[in-house]
Amino acid sequence: MAFLALGDVIVAALLQTGRFRHEDTLYVWGILAGSAVGLLASTLGRLYSSSYYALRDTRTPLRYAIVRVALTTVLGYLFALPLPRLLDVPQAWGAAGLTASAGIAGWVEMLLLRRTMNARIGRTGLPVSYVAKLWTAAIVGAAAAWAVKLSIPAVPPVVAAVLIIGPYGLIFFAMTFALRIPGAESMVGRFWKR
Repeated sequence: MAFLALGDVIVAALLQTGRFRHEDTLYVWGILAGSAVGLLASTLGRLYSSSYYALRDTRTPLRYAIVRVALTTVLGYLFALPLPRLLDVPQAWGAAGLTASAGIAGWVEMLLLRRTMNARIGRTGLPVSYVAKLWTAAIVGAAAAWAVKLSIPAVPPVVAAVLIIGPYGLIFFAMTFALRIPGAESMVGRFWKR
């Protein structure tokens, strides 16, 4: 969510100096947002692939990886070349289409891996309530960060990042703790022991 909603703030803090201008920041943000589309799916896909390897099945993840590569190639071409012309945006924005196409293909691969793993060992995956809690916390955090972003005056990018990303992180963490997400609870437990 942070890459999608606040990528411009992150990119500006890391790169916006010298000849790297605000327009460059927005361009890199588009590419980063495109990659955010498949971040969760790619992570889960790697976990599913490892599960297949643990079951001594290397063929299933290979078949689905081939599907992912083929789909990434086809979608990458469509998103990088014809789509920018169709949307009447500069061709350079096709790079964001490339990262988004890879994310979509990552979702397809992960869903295929999960479907066959579920058929093999029973229901797997993250509970819907768990994912909903995480997305709720991320969306509320991003909304608060956007409110800060819109209300602060022009400041250097690093200062803006602290003022904007800080509340995002604090709200996300506070909400995950309040919603009883195990990772947040264990982190608080470790903090209080110190």
